[in-house]
Amino acid sequence: MATLTPMLQVPDIRTTIAWYVAVGFTLLESAEEDDVLTWALLGYGDGRVMLNCGGQSSDAPRRDADLYLQVEGVDALFDALPKGVVVFEGPHDTFYGMREFIVRDNNGFWLTFGEPLRRH
Repeated sequence: MATLTPMLQVPDIRTTIAWYVAVGFTLLESAEEDDVLTWALLGYGDGRVMLNCGGQSSDAPRRDADLYLQVEGVDALFDALPKGVVVFEGPHDTFYGMREFIVRDNNGFWLTFGEPLRRH
């Protein structure tokens, strides 16, 4: 397999694109049908995620998919989050050697930003 790109079904692609761009993603491609945005491809570094129309909103504590982003400078990224982003867990060290924080997107999907702990 060369790549794996998750696709999230969301109720409002335009609003979801805006949320993801605000936290550092880039809109790479999108498609419209009859002037309605139906699909988008977003990038974060080398990672990709697709958004597809037709998803349902949910207030469930956790959705069917989470996104995990391995990054550099996790604390600086946390400090730069836009106002209003829902933080599920602030920066913390894990037993498996990562420093992470978790946010929820505008649809309730978890995004975990993680960086390997530096061992001395």
